[in-house]
Amino acid sequence: MTDRPAPSDRAMVPFVDVDTMMRLVHAVGLEEMMEGIAACIEDDFRRWESFDKTPRVASHSAEGVIELMPTSDGEVYGFKYVNGHPKNTRSGLQTVTAFGLLADVATGYPVLLSEMTILTALRTAAMSALAARHLAPPEARVMAMIGNGAQAEFQALAFRRLCGIDTVRLWDLDRAATAKVARNLAGTGLTVVPCDTAEAAIEGAQILTTCTADKQYATILTGNMVGAGVHINAVGGDCPGKTELARDILTRAAIFVEYPPQTRIEGEIQQLDPDHPVTELWQVIAGRAPGRTAAGQVTLFDSVGFAIEDFSALRYVRDKVRETGLYTDLDLLADPDDPRDLYGMVMRARP
Repeated sequence: MTDRPAPSDRAMVPFVDVDTMMRLVHAVGLEEMMEGIAACIEDDFRRWESFDKTPRVASHSAEGVIELMPTSDGEVYGFKYVNGHPKNTRSGLQTVTAFGLLADVATGYPVLLSEMTILTALRTAAMSALAARHLAPPEARVMAMIGNGAQAEFQALAFRRLCGIDTVRLWDLDRAATAKVARNLAGTGLTVVPCDTAEAAIEGAQILTTCTADKQYATILTGNMVGAGVHINAVGGDCPGKTELARDILTRAAIFVEYPPQTRIEGEIQQLDPDHPVTELWQVIAGRAPGRTAAGQVTLFDSVGFAIEDFSALRYVRDKVRETGLYTDLDLLADPDDPRDLYGMVMRARP
């Protein structure tokens, strides 16, 4: 085969695979990385109006959903591919997998391609804790974690880092999942309390996090389980036909969302009238709207995940891999000597 000239530096795309992402997490520190991602999200939420925004493009099936989540700030374009298939765990597969890309708007050239299964777990936890830092009772130190799947440990550690919780109370229908979280969090400094029921888990908790996987209208928390003054971090209701909270909780809570056109389709508020008032979280972060206004208020972050958060996480990774050198150059883009002679480049590679 004819030797092909080496691609130019600008044609090489930094690529972060799963192994490299794990190495990056350990090089930076897990909690430090979630804190850094949260800071990038906070910065980008403050300039929310500079971003293109659209509900994610979703392909739903009985088994799950496959989605594309695009956005751009006019200089950098980003998207994430992500799936959600709750039945996957029965065959040893992940419920959620993802990858993402950043590109230079001026040239259209990609500047980063990255795995996002791990990064989405970090980003989701960082977003939850960031929202709670603006909405939860300031004295909150105990969190109930209802649903002890793949996201649970990340949520607990992000809340410890960003919000100062010191105790996490665990419950899941699957006792093995609870045991897994308790085992993984041993030695982290958190007090971990496995519980036999959801009601027991929320006893004494000021923050209630729900993160279950089944794609169904579920009632993980009923109205009589939620007392005054708590903050609810609803993570699991993230597609049409999937909820976790009783409707009467929603009607008495101050509700905060990422992007209403998406959350009204996918979030807990799909149970409410289309004009039910909600507050966009970016407005709280930017100082344009109040967060928690009274000690006895029930606040709810109806989290479904939004493209700007993934953009922020990818932006964080782009900068960190430049600092650490933890990436692989990927020969993804054709780079002929003469941009008009792609055919000639192909022919020079013939056997």
